[in-house]
Amino acid sequence: MISDRKAMAMTLDELKIGSSAVITAVGGDGALRCRLLDMGLIPHTRVTLQKVAPMGDPIEIRVRSYELTLRVEEAKKIEVEGVSA
Repeated sequence: MISDRKAMAMTLDELKIGSSAVITAVGGDGALRCRLLDMGLIPHTRVTLQKVAPMGDPIEIRVRSYELTLRVEEAKKIEVEGVSA
């Protein structure tokens, strides 16, 4: 069962447009981690990937009823687990 759980784990930048996931962990160091948490990106929060810029960076997610734009480098520090629609 643990291997199944790890197989489903991914980072926020790996989501497909329209896909939803639940945040499992927020990485990053110091101020970056605090800023991500302050923006509402906390564990057990559902997020949906809304848009990706033409060159692939940044991405726009929907979290807690608002849209938030993140750099891909920041999104790589947020671990998520996919959920079914």
